[in-house]
Amino acid sequence: MNDSSKVLIGLLAGLAAGAALGLLFAPEAGSETRERLGQSFKDLSDSIKEKAAEELDNLSSLKEKVVDTVKGKTKNDDEYADELDIA
Repeated sequence: MNDSSKVLIGLLAGLAAGAALGLLFAPEAGSETRERLGQSFKDLSDSIKEKAAEELDNLSSLKEKVVDTVKGKTKNDDEYADELDIA
């Protein structure tokens, strides 16, 4: 996980905590507060799911690059070994 991902996760967590505390201390009826708090957590959950999906896509792309690189290296090694057998 890179630094910008950590910052974003920290920001989202801080936002959720601040929203929760703000709602708990707001002068509203308990049912309204619980509803708003539930919506805030749902929004946070959606944000985390989106970020996790993005990171999985990034990891998948990285995996494909690594596999292609390794395949290229082993192909070059096989060609070199064939040349040594001929010589």
